[in-house]
Amino acid sequence: MIVEYRNTTSRQLRGALIATLAAGAVFASVSQAAAVSASVRFACASDYLANCSSYAPDSAQTRRCMRAVGYRLSKGCLNALVAAGEVSKSEVARRSAKR
Repeated sequence: MIVEYRNTTSRQLRGALIATLAAGAVFASVSQAAAVSASVRFACASDYLANCSSYAPDSAQTRRCMRAVGYRLSKGCLNALVAAGEVSKSEVARRSAKR
């Protein structure tokens, strides 16, 4: 029983650690001077993994890729980007209207 609990806890901790590292790495240093907030990293982690994971998280290519696939980003990611000042509401509306 204790062994089963340890294995489950160990797997949960490992999964949480992997998720945290992935989310933290997503936009750790997307451009030279612009660090992305933790809320953006968390909200956009799955969008990065689905669309731009072929680029290093700290590369300029990642930022370009995320802009290029902006029309496919989740609402949570877009809201976090707007709140962080990374993109304006008008740009999001303009790009959404073009779809």
